[in-house]
Amino acid sequence: MQQLNSRDRAKIRDHSAEANLFLRRALIAFAVVLMMVVVLLVTLAHLQILSFGYYNTKSNNNRIEIIPIPPNRGVIYDRNGTPLAINNTIYQLKIIPDKISNLEEQLNELRGLVDLTDEDIEIFQKERRSYKAHRPVPLKDNLTEKEIAKFVVNQHRFPFVNISGNQHRYYPYSSALTHVLGYVSKINNQDKARLEEENKLSDYVGTLNIGKIGVERFYEDLLHGTPGYEEVEVNNRGTIVRQLNHNPPQAGEDIYLTIDLNLQLYIQKLLDGRKAAVVAIDPNNGEVLALVSSPSYDPNLFVGGISSKKYNALLEDKDKPLFNRAMLGSYPPASTVKPFIAVSALSEGVITPKTIVTDPGYWLLPGTEKRFRDWLRWGHGKVDVVKSLEESVDTYYYQVAYDMGIDRLSAWMNKFGYGERTGIDISPNEESRGIMPSRAWKMQRYKQPWVPGDTIPVGIGQGYWTATPLQLAKATTIMANNGKVYTPHLLKNKRSEMLEDGTFPALTKNAVTTNSDLTVLINQAYWALAKEGMYKVMFGSRGTARKIYAGSPYKAAGKSGTAQVYGLKADEIYNANDIPEHLRDHALFIAFAPYDKPKIALAIVLEHGGGGSSNGGAIAKHILDYYLLGDESTQVPEPIVNTRHED
Repeated sequence: MQQLNSRDRAKIRDHSAEANLFLRRALIAFAVVLMMVVVLLVTLAHLQILSFGYYNTKSNNNRIEIIPIPPNRGVIYDRNGTPLAINNTIYQLKIIPDKISNLEEQLNELRGLVDLTDEDIEIFQKERRSYKAHRPVPLKDNLTEKEIAKFVVNQHRFPFVNISGNQHRYYPYSSALTHVLGYVSKINNQDKARLEEENKLSDYVGTLNIGKIGVERFYEDLLHGTPGYEEVEVNNRGTIVRQLNHNPPQAGEDIYLTIDLNLQLYIQKLLDGRKAAVVAIDPNNGEVLALVSSPSYDPNLFVGGISSKKYNALLEDKDKPLFNRAMLGSYPPASTVKPFIAVSALSEGVITPKTIVTDPGYWLLPGTEKRFRDWLRWGHGKVDVVKSLEESVDTYYYQVAYDMGIDRLSAWMNKFGYGERTGIDISPNEESRGIMPSRAWKMQRYKQPWVPGDTIPVGIGQGYWTATPLQLAKATTIMANNGKVYTPHLLKNKRSEMLEDGTFPALTKNAVTTNSDLTVLINQAYWALAKEGMYKVMFGSRGTARKIYAGSPYKAAGKSGTAQVYGLKADEIYNANDIPEHLRDHALFIAFAPYDKPKIALAIVLEHGGGGSSNGGAIAKHILDYYLLGDESTQVPEPIVNTRHED
C-alpha cells in the first residue's frame, strides 16, 4: 500500500508534465486575450476611424436640434390704417407626451396650477395626433401671469413641460368683420395636402395656423411670410443648452383693405343682430366700403382651436351665424332689377321712352286665362318707363319680359353680373353665382322645357331668379356709372408700396373695368331715364320711398324690392301676422348717392323683413346719412310686416 502511494505521489509530482500543461493553458489564454484585444482594436478602429462620420452625425442629431421659427403674420388694416387683425404674444404651456409614462396623472396635477379644463385637454388630445414623436404639443394657450408664476415654482415636478411665447392672431373687433377677414386656424391634413400639392409645405414648418376663409385665406401667400430656423444644442431632457446658429424669419406683408371700419361697425349696430346683409361699394373704383352679414360670430374662437361643443352650437344656431349672407345668400332680387330691365328693353327697342302701358291692376298672359297681379290691386293707370320705376309697376315689366323673351332677358342680365360671380378677391367657393334662369338652365336643372309663363315673374325679379347682395351692389355701381363696370375688391394697398411720406401711390391695378362694352352698347339717354325713375322712387310725388327721404339734404337714387317667399292665391290678401316668420317676405333696397356724383352704392337684404321701401329703405337712409353727413343716429322705425303693400 505504501509502495502504491509512493508511486502515485511520484506521478503527481511530475513537474515536467505540470509545466507542459500550464504552458498549454497559458498559451490558450493568451491567444484568447490577444484575439479579444485584436477584436477590440478592430472595433475601435471601425467606430472611431471608418465610421466616424456616421456616428458623429448621429451624435450631433441627438444633441443638436433645428428649431423652425415661424414668421410674424402680416397685419391687416382698414382703409384709414386702423388694425383689424393683429398678432399678440401669448404664453403657451407645452408638453412632450411621448416622454411621459404617467401622462394622465401629470395632466391632473397641472389642472390646479394652470386652470386646465376638460376642453383644453380635448383639444390637446386632438392636436397631438398631428405632431411628430418627441415634439412639444400645446396644452393650454394664453396663460395668465398668475398661472405662469404658479407653474414656474413647480416646474421641477414636470421635466417635460415648459412655457414658450408665441405669436397669436387676434381680431380686436370680434364678429364685426368675420365675413370679410375670415380667420386663421390650426393647419389640418387637408391644408397639408394642398400645401404639398403646391410645393409650399416646407414654408409652413413650425407654423401652427393658416388662413381658412375670407381675406386671411385669399391673401395667405402675402400674409404668411418666410420661416427662419434656430440651430441649438440640447441636453437629454430636451432643454436648450446653447444657440449655435440663427436665421431670422421674414415677416408677412401688412395689407390695407378698402373697408371703412367705422361704416362697417355702424351698419352692424344698425342691423342689431337681425338676419340681413348689407354691401356698400365706392362706385368710382369698385372698393368695398362695407360688407356686413348679420348675425355673425367671433373668429377668435377658431384661432387656438374650437371645441366640438362650441362649434356644434354655432352649427345648430337657427340664425346661422356661420353663413355669409352677403356673398352666399341667394335671394329673389325682386323689383330692384326693374331699372336694369328697363335699360335692356330700351336698348333692344322693345320699348321706347314714350311707350305707354295701361295697368288695370293685373296682366293677362296672351292665349290663357292666367292673370299676374300688380302689387296695387286697382292698378296704376297709364304708365311710361319713368313712372314704372317710380311706382314700381309690376304689370309694365310683365309686358316687357313677355316681349323680350327669356333668351334676351337672360343675356342682358348676365351683362350686369347676374348669374355670375363678381370677381371679388375672396375664394370662389365662398361666393354664390346665384341663378339667372334660361332655357338651357331649366332643362339641365329640371329636365323640362321653358314655357312663356316662366318668363313673366322673371320680369319682376321673381320666379327662378336669385341673386346675392354683393351682385346687387355691383349692379348698382354699374347703374351709377352709366355702364362702367368695376370689379368689387377688398385689397387697397400693401405696406411695401408705402411712400416715404406715409402715403400710397394711386391704385389702378384693381380699379379696372371688367365689361366696358356696356358703355358702348347702351345709349346714355337710357341710363338717364332709368336713373330718373330711381330718383323719383325717393323724391317723386308717388315714389315708393318718398316718405322716408322727404327733406333729405342730399339727392339720391334707389329702388326697393319685396321678395315673396311664398305666392298668394288668386284672391288671397297677404298678412304677415297670420304666417310664420320664415315665410314672410324679404325686404330689399338698392341705392346710390349723391345723385349727380355718387360716392357710395348700397345693396340691402333683410330676411323676412317685410316691405322693401318701408324697411329696407329706412336702413339705407340711415347708412347714407351716416356716410354722407356723419349722422350717427340708429333709431330705425319698427319694421312694417303686416301687408304686402308695395315693392
